[in-house]
Amino acid sequence: MSDEVSLADSPTTWRSREMLIAFFTIAMISLHLILRFAVSTSETTYNVPLWLTLALGGIPLVWELLKKLWRREFGSDLLAGISIVVSAMLGEYLAGALVVLMLSGGEALEAFAVSSASSVLRALSKRMPSVAHRKVDSVVEDIPLSKIQIGDHLAVFPHETCPIDGTVVEGHGVMDESYLTGEPYLMSKAPGATVLSGAINGDSALIVRADKLAVDSRYAKIMEVMRTSEQKKPQMRRMADTLGAWYTPLALAIGVVAWIASNDPVRFLAVMVVATPCPLLIAIPVAIIGSISLAARRAIIIRDPSSLETADTCRTLIFDKTGTLTYGEPNLVEQLLVDDSRQHELLSYVGSLERFSKHPLAGAIVAAANRAKTVQQNVSEVSELPGKGLTGIVAGHRIEVTSRKKLLAHQPESSDALPAQAGGLECVILVDDRYAGTYRFRDTPRPDGASFIKHLGPRHRIDRTMLVSGDRESEVEYLAEQVGIKEVYSSQSPEQKLNIVNEETAKANTIFVGDGINDAPALMAATVGVAFGQNSDVTTEAADVVVMDSSLQKIDEFLHISQRMRRIALQSAFGGMALSLVGMFFAAAGYLPPVAGAICQEFIDVIAVVNALRVAIPPKKLFDY
Repeated sequence: MSDEVSLADSPTTWRSREMLIAFFTIAMISLHLILRFAVSTSETTYNVPLWLTLALGGIPLVWELLKKLWRREFGSDLLAGISIVVSAMLGEYLAGALVVLMLSGGEALEAFAVSSASSVLRALSKRMPSVAHRKVDSVVEDIPLSKIQIGDHLAVFPHETCPIDGTVVEGHGVMDESYLTGEPYLMSKAPGATVLSGAINGDSALIVRADKLAVDSRYAKIMEVMRTSEQKKPQMRRMADTLGAWYTPLALAIGVVAWIASNDPVRFLAVMVVATPCPLLIAIPVAIIGSISLAARRAIIIRDPSSLETADTCRTLIFDKTGTLTYGEPNLVEQLLVDDSRQHELLSYVGSLERFSKHPLAGAIVAAANRAKTVQQNVSEVSELPGKGLTGIVAGHRIEVTSRKKLLAHQPESSDALPAQAGGLECVILVDDRYAGTYRFRDTPRPDGASFIKHLGPRHRIDRTMLVSGDRESEVEYLAEQVGIKEVYSSQSPEQKLNIVNEETAKANTIFVGDGINDAPALMAATVGVAFGQNSDVTTEAADVVVMDSSLQKIDEFLHISQRMRRIALQSAFGGMALSLVGMFFAAAGYLPPVAGAICQEFIDVIAVVNALRVAIPPKKLFDY
């Protein structure tokens, strides 16, 4: 298919056409009324604008409905299409034009609610560099990713995205792999360390040996999973179509009975005009737009309006770990010392020294020292050689921060003093070359995590909560215990996360909450995907909802906004349809001709829309835990 055809048939183009039809119809109906009542022209002349409306506006709308019928998609707008055709056949042109306005106006309103998001795959592609820097001897040349061969040495400059999976052969530094692996920390890189495509380099240049071709890299595999997920994501049945499934046959039955009983086809048209489901076509989109506006004021961006309709029907809530139920940053949680009475003093020494370090854990130690209000000591002779740890003279003492492995390599006799290994990261502290203690770090759980999880069942009818993470088992189990989640999956790749979400979504509607590139396939596969923050353009492109202010309270606010939107939208829909049913019986009895029926339907629309507008008025409170 050519690009021109694809563009012309795209949903965005069609929505723009519907908006043009709506404005054109308003202009033509206005011109008809002026020619008929202000200028007093002939019937043929004042009907020309209506003919143009039915030809230029009605035919495209009816053609789209016919294509839906061919695909066996019987939506709530079928009655509007029948009304347009019958009104043209019976010469009731004004009634037909009003129906064109109702149909195109409702679709245009809903199109306004839909944000025009770019492709997730395009965002993924943009994130990767288009060229790699291949190093041959002392010369560095730029080559396309497709030209990379296994064994090539590639330079990854500071803050660049790594183009391939490989092994560091030169240089020392750190890389941010959290978006890919779920590990919440910057990972140290030295010769021999593995690196992943898509990871973001730190402040130091690294030379990396390519272990895989670019097409076989971790990032390319995620793109492939994303492409598959995008193609297989089921289309949710919209609220209006669900209600229209029973309303449409009922209205048709009333119209046919009226026609047969009266032997007057105008009766059928009158019923169809009154039956045109504008409470579905207009009131529900108005409620959605109001909810999108309310959510935006709460720092919640609704990218797919259908998420507002379906969130309240979800019964399983699946969390990624890093950055959702945790802050995604290391925190000093244990200080296991040889002499507990020196805890404050040792933290003062180590905190003062770590202010000069670029190690990923340095910030956590400094933050702990600040919280403990330790005294900042004088520091001299600071040394942080790559792979050797951090040393310095602090208040006259030689302080060394290193790893368990390096300590045992130089002082094997210290093994008895070391605590047993546990989950999370750790460093060991030496004072004047003697082991003094071990600091342990974990990704800090959000303080409201347990209360949030506990309230999901009673308040939001969430039957199951699950924790699915790419992080290590010890870390994930630790968090699950803290927040009260029983179903836990750790060390999950993006493909495995996707499989879990697909399996759960087949059982019941799901909400998936994540914040990394490794979450993007799962976000797309879930009934509703919620992304935390703006850490990755790929993640936000894949999500239906983006929470700008990363907090669990915002998730609760979104759930309440969804509940409220459904309640008010259903009130407008059922109330409007009930009034329409009353009008249909009057039309069937001959008391409402087509034009009067169309005007009557407009009054019903106003009532339904005014009620739907209530959704934009913020309540006193939008969270309850």
